[in-house]
Amino acid sequence: MTNTDFVLAIEDLTVSFDGFKAVDGLNLYVDKNELQVVIGPNGAGKTTVLDLICGKTKAASGSIKFKGLELTNMVEHQIVRAGVGRKFQTPSIYENLSVFDNLEISYPKGRTVFGALMFKRTPEVKSRIHEIADMVYLADLLTTEAGLLSHGQKQWLEIGMLLIQDPELLMLDEPVAGMSVREREQTAELLNRICKDRSVIVIEHDMEFVKRIAHKVTVLHQGKIVSQGTMDHVQSDARVIEVYLGH
Repeated sequence: MTNTDFVLAIEDLTVSFDGFKAVDGLNLYVDKNELQVVIGPNGAGKTTVLDLICGKTKAASGSIKFKGLELTNMVEHQIVRAGVGRKFQTPSIYENLSVFDNLEISYPKGRTVFGALMFKRTPEVKSRIHEIADMVYLADLLTTEAGLLSHGQKQWLEIGMLLIQDPELLMLDEPVAGMSVREREQTAELLNRICKDRSVIVIEHDMEFVKRIAHKVTVLHQGKIVSQGTMDHVQSDARVIEVYLGH
C-alpha cells in the first residue's frame, strides 16, 4: 500500500514535554473504514497522539497525513473542516439544551456566525437529526434536556454531535468509561455500525470492549508502538505482557 491509500498516515512523529518524549518517532497507519484501537499503560502517549492529529498539540517533527493532506501545519478548526472529528474523555455537550438542539447546533451548515444566522431548520436538517438520534439510541429523547441524560447517553449524544458532521475519521478517547454493562454493549454495536463508512480510532482500557470492536489493535508504550495486530495477537505478545505487568 502506498501512503496515499491510507486515510491516516503518521510518520516519524515526535513530541517532547519538558525533555520527555511523549511520542517518539511514531509510525501509524489507518485504513479506510478501519476501526483501530490504541491501548497501552498510563503515560504511553495515547491521548497525545489524538491531540497531535486534531491539532491541539503541535509536533516537534514528523508528518500526519489525512487523505494525503498534511495536518501538522493546520489549526484545529481547519482539521475539523477537512473531516476529522474528535471526542474527548469528558462529554462537552450543552447541558441546558435539548438533545435535538445539541444535534442541530452541530449540523455543519451552522459553522460560521453568518451561517448560524441564516440557518433554516429545513426538512433535510430535521431528518438528519432524527437519523443520527436513532443511530445513537436517543430517538425517544430528542426533547429531553441534555443535562438530564445518563452518563452513557451523554457520551452517545456527543458521538452523535460528531457524526452529524459526517467526519471521515472519528477519534474517541475512552468512550465507555463510566458506562453500565448494557451501555457498553450498545456502544460496541454503535461503533461497529459507524465504521462501515468511516475510519475510527478508539483509545480504551476496557479489554472486553476492545475485543468486541477492534479490527486492529496498536499497543503504545513510552510513545512507541510495541505491538500491533489482532486482539489475540497483541494479547499473546510477550512484549505487551511485559509492558502491562511491568507497571
